[in-house]
Amino acid sequence: KEGQKEETMPSEPWLIYGAYGYTGTLVAEEAVRRGYRPVLAGRSADRLAVLAKRLELEYRASSLQDEEALSRALAGFKLVFHAAGPFVHTSGPMVRACLKAGAHYVDICGEAPVIERSFSYDVEARQKGIVILSGAGFDVIPTDCLAKYVADRVPGATELELAVAALGRLSPGTVKTILEQIPSGTRVLRNGRLVGYHPEGKGARRIRFVDKERPVAPVSMADLIAAYRTTGIPNITTYLAFPETTIRLMRWTEPLSRNLLAVGPIRRLAQKTAGKIVRGPDEPTRLAGGSHLWARAANDKGEEAEAWLETVEAYRFTSMAAVRCVERVLEERPCGALTPAQAFGADFVLQIPETKRYDRLEEVSTGSA
Repeated sequence: KEGQKEETMPSEPWLIYGAYGYTGTLVAEEAVRRGYRPVLAGRSADRLAVLAKRLELEYRASSLQDEEALSRALAGFKLVFHAAGPFVHTSGPMVRACLKAGAHYVDICGEAPVIERSFSYDVEARQKGIVILSGAGFDVIPTDCLAKYVADRVPGATELELAVAALGRLSPGTVKTILEQIPSGTRVLRNGRLVGYHPEGKGARRIRFVDKERPVAPVSMADLIAAYRTTGIPNITTYLAFPETTIRLMRWTEPLSRNLLAVGPIRRLAQKTAGKIVRGPDEPTRLAGGSHLWARAANDKGEEAEAWLETVEAYRFTSMAAVRCVERVLEERPCGALTPAQAFGADFVLQIPETKRYDRLEEVSTGSA
């Protein structure tokens, strides 16, 4: 039954690092709801103790700064679910610790450079018999699975476009990650390489999602790397839906924001402030919200394929998808540095409750998928 761990499901010990963060807490709660007993971990023993008491779980405090001590702390665990960002600072130490400990590594990273770096561990991960799997949340499961789905329908695809409409209240961790990425500017993938996309505010267009047409603008998403790894398509543009007024302002605000946040002390102050004042969506918002995605693949012959996804609210999706990734990894034991779609296939996203995929918008009215 939903909410109970089936007898065939794996029961190996696993750990959630960054468990008391906004998303880490949601993942821990979903794990308990599914019948699991993960050990909670992070830097602050005090914050861990509060969450562990509420969920009746064990916990252990451990810093990422001492990699030897961290790898020892991971001894006996089959998998680490890493939820502490920004991952540009935290994923490296944890990946290396997992390699030393022989533990699978799964995270919710949505940062393209970090996901690209994770692929450099592919050979070592295969030698250790573990998987390094980044993007096990709303970033990047739905887009990655949708990218593979349309790419598989277009032989020799050379162009891929992905668009997401999911903006709402953001968690502190998401805001910190965005602030970390802004100095790099907007990027796209061209001929297999990340290149700058300028001037800001241009390239905006309108895309029809399942529910309605929305204005979108190019943004740097982790799929520029993840979808390239999954599909091999060398030209990828990723879009995010914004209000029209926001898109018009981008031409003026993006250069200023990029220059200001390129200054380390200013960026760190902004991230510290975000950690204090930003709150993620509450439970009613998560339950009421929804997300929409679109993908298009095309080849040089003019052949193309489109597909659409509807999912639940992004953070709710992440909590459910994360635990299902853990289940699949412990059950199937994939090896190497993989994307979610590489590990589990294009249809994995459909295992997440309330997710629907459409090949044509006409299907929406009929209810078929």
